[in-house]
Amino acid sequence: MSAPFVVAVTGGIASGKSAVTRRFEALGVPVHDADVAAREVIEPGTPGLQAVVQAFGATVLGGDGRLDRPAMRRRVFADEGAKRTLEAIIHPRVRAWLHDRAMAQHDPYCLLAIPLLVENIDAYRWVSRVLVVDAPPAAQIARLLLRDGIDATLAQRMLDQQASRAERLAVADDVIDNSGEEAALDEPVLALHQRYLAQAARA
Repeated sequence: MSAPFVVAVTGGIASGKSAVTRRFEALGVPVHDADVAAREVIEPGTPGLQAVVQAFGATVLGGDGRLDRPAMRRRVFADEGAKRTLEAIIHPRVRAWLHDRAMAQHDPYCLLAIPLLVENIDAYRWVSRVLVVDAPPAAQIARLLLRDGIDATLAQRMLDQQASRAERLAVADDVIDNSGEEAALDEPVLALHQRYLAQAARA
């Protein structure tokens, strides 16, 4: 049996990854999201949450037994060592979660939505294609200001913490330009869908 055809989708913050993956889903393509995985691998009762508690103590839990995410976010934002520790617990479990779902698929192909793909590219060498949703930084900042109600300084800091636009484009097999209106995504998504179906059939 040949390996499944898997497309990893990435892009900078507010580049429009969700708008793109929604369009693929509307075409019947399964999408497995790293952000969903990151929540599921530390649900109560999971080895992931046990590892977080062992590393940080039971004070990281809320009254419902789940991870107190706002408190944890503040902690890792202020402490680079804590951030690395948390990522070392969560990232390998997210990769395994995505890999399991991709390998179990029966559709012609699936998408993996991975915001931090470039930062962890070596761990995803098994994907078939990398699709980058690209937008100029000025557009990303404008969308962040509108979406999150933050100021331009914080928006710029959020961009600076991610891989650069050039680094993302360097790993891309395919690029969707999302510098304009969201409706303009329909045509390139459909074209890529047809191309991926053909590539998956050949694979």
